Amino acid sequence: MTNMVNKAQGFGLSLLTKMASSDLLDQFKLRKLIEKSLYQGSKTGFKALSHTQKAFKPQNIDRQRLPNQQKNLFDLSLTEEQQMTVEAMSQFAQEVLAPLAHQADHDAKFPDELWQYIEDLGLNYYALPEALGGVAAEQNIVSNILIAEHLARGDFSLTAGLLSTFSVINALTRWGSEEVQSKYLTAFAEDSKIQATFAVQENTPAFNPFKLKTKATLTHDQFYITGEKTLVVLGETADLLLVSADFNGHADVFVVERDDSIHLKSSPAMGLKATQSVTLNFQNTPATRLGDQEFDYSAFIDLGNLMWCSMAVGTCEAAKAYCITYANERTAFGEPISHRQSVAFMIADMAIEIDAMRMLILNAASLAEAGQPFHREAYLARLLCAEKSMKIGTDGVQVLGGHGFTKEHPVERWYRDLRATAILHSGLHA
Repeated sequence: MTNMVNKAQGFGLSLLTKMASSDLLDQFKLRKLIEKSLYQGSKTGFKALSHTQKAFKPQNIDRQRLPNQQKNLFDLSLTEEQQMTVEAMSQFAQEVLAPLAHQADHDAKFPDELWQYIEDLGLNYYALPEALGGVAAEQNIVSNILIAEHLARGDFSLTAGLLSTFSVINALTRWGSEEVQSKYLTAFAEDSKIQATFAVQENTPAFNPFKLKTKATLTHDQFYITGEKTLVVLGETADLLLVSADFNGHADVFVVERDDSIHLKSSPAMGLKATQSVTLNFQNTPATRLGDQEFDYSAFIDLGNLMWCSMAVGTCEAAKAYCITYANERTAFGEPISHRQSVAFMIADMAIEIDAMRMLILNAASLAEAGQPFHREAYLARLLCAEKSMKIGTDGVQVLGGHGFTKEHPVERWYRDLRATAILHSGLHA
């Protein structure tokens, strides 16, 4: 374990040190973030906070609501800051996530060493407001989408686990009431070991996130949650949950701290095995309402769906790249199978569909970031990604033939994970 921690810290510090030498940090006001990440990375090598030290205490902070930024919509060129982020996430996906993915799926367990990487990379600081040492001074939805896509090129399941806390912080920063932000955002800024996740999905046929069986009641100014949620990513270890529930006939979201009123049972699924998804049963569990009168539940769901879609695109890119390499190296009847039109056209279709999915996702994210209505665009993106990502997963297995059916190659894992795109509603947040 010590070697894994040292490796994690070494990777994170070397990456951050390389970034710290860039003049772009001053240009984009990222110097403070990088310096803080370097400090946190070195500090965690000598000190670790225990689980019992995780406390949520209200503190007075300047409430941060992400302002709507006026910008040209759907500009596909990346800023220098986004390009630097994309390169860092791609390197992390290739060097860290991809090598861990097979064993994590086999063990159905999220690797413990990845928590050290999150600390050393300072991933959660991308979501925290500037007042708390982060960089979320403006709407950064497109950047969050890019982070999810490029991490998922390493592995779909591990990315979902990595981004669970990151996504909760995004939701708290964007939607949280003054009470919620002062209590929980401060806690995340002070304790990097706090884990958080979403509990949205319910075990009902054709689940509709706007018609929930989980209920919220208000008694003497205190909310209570009763009901069951399934496929909760890292639900066994999360200290904080964002739970969707029906309140007075309308779907809403509540902040819940883990306590003894929450009962857990394992719910292993076909895919996403490394996320250790579980079913949680809430029995009159104390809760706090996430937002106020301005909270937009529809946007909350849409932004979550866009994150799953972006992860699907990243995984599809990995599948396409793997199939290209395999088709060029695998020979049949004296020539590479990539010379066969049936194989070549199948891979070409993958590339076309991936670009189409990415265009719809970026279109929706760009509108959302500019403060424009984006529900239609997010809905279309989810429809296309749900269908085409599953097809790409299937075609990936088909290109490899009999090899695609075995665990010797990662395509069967991607096939299983990609099917989650059509099943899960939100559960992450851009």
